[in-house]
Amino acid sequence: MTTVSVALPGKMKEYVDAQVEGGDFVDAGDYLRDLVRREQERRLEELRRVVAEARAGGVSSRTTDQIFAEAVEIAKARGIYRE
Repeated sequence: MTTVSVALPGKMKEYVDAQVEGGDFVDAGDYLRDLVRREQERRLEELRRVVAEARAGGVSSRTTDQIFAEAVEIAKARGIYRE
């Protein structure tokens, strides 16, 4: 495993410590790994939902460029777009 060092403001550090002290996590790293895993799962589920919507939409008269441009705008609006 690779080590990552993260600087957190005091209130965030206190929050992370409270999560660990609550007994659900072994240490701060365990908590942060859980956050990253959940975010990955959330993004994947969002992508699956978008694909399912697209499949249910049927055949379009729009060009590929038009469809792609709209997909980019939707992804940006949902905060899931990555260049």
